[in-house]
Amino acid sequence: MRSLGEVLQIATQFLQKKEIVQARRFAEDLLAFVLKKSRLDLYLQFDLPLEEKELEHFRFLIKRLSSKEPIEYILGKVEFYNCLFSLNPSVLIPRPETEILLDHICRKIEKEEKKPQIAWDICTGSGCLGISLKKRFSFIEVTLSDLCPNALHVVHLNAKQNQVEVEILLGDLLKPFEGKKADLVICNPPYVSLSEYEALDLSVKGFEPKQALVAEENGLLFYRLLSQQLPFFLNKGAKVYLEIGATQGQKIKKLFSCPCWTRVFIEKDLSGHDRFFSLEFES
Repeated sequence: MRSLGEVLQIATQFLQKKEIVQARRFAEDLLAFVLKKSRLDLYLQFDLPLEEKELEHFRFLIKRLSSKEPIEYILGKVEFYNCLFSLNPSVLIPRPETEILLDHICRKIEKEEKKPQIAWDICTGSGCLGISLKKRFSFIEVTLSDLCPNALHVVHLNAKQNQVEVEILLGDLLKPFEGKKADLVICNPPYVSLSEYEALDLSVKGFEPKQALVAEENGLLFYRLLSQQLPFFLNKGAKVYLEIGATQGQKIKKLFSCPCWTRVFIEKDLSGHDRFFSLEFES
């Protein structure tokens, strides 16, 4: 029987040969998952012999990781803004940039007067934005929507395990909200062009849902539709926050050039790329 420490070393070397980044960390995460222990527990039990059933399970997961399958899908979960979210390939893996967007929104809300308001998380995917927002601010009435029924199954699961009450709607973009108005809209829509998609890493292109990534009109389709339709769905003074592609800032700003939009800002991510677009509706 091989010891825990030996197995970790062998797995790390194997993943390194397969050019998997963070090979050691991911091997530890997977072994901790198999053994139902914390990563700290592993460091305290390097001499622990592993049973054959445990080894088989670990080898299976390591093989999946070596094929570039994202570890978040293998583990079926990810941490996001102090919440834990279940994942499967029906939904995108939440990115650090999206967490930055939510933190930016939360900081703005913290400075405002606490009052009931209606917030929509459109193209919600896993529900990470809307559910995290609701958990942080219970006084906000949050509705999440998506076109994909399988994604909404994940949203229902995540709302339940994060113990928040939110409304969940099926439909394309703003269609589920006909006859309603919001005070806050968050949207991380598909914004990757087809040519950009073809150049993506296999870990993304081979496993994450294409429908949630790619948009027509060189990645700008959903922003154009939002610029045309949102004014009919917003209360005066409503705020809109969008995640955008690194080269799309000025193009999206032109789409939202109507005088009804004020306080228009393009902000950068930690890499210095345009990533966040915010504005207010003044009717």
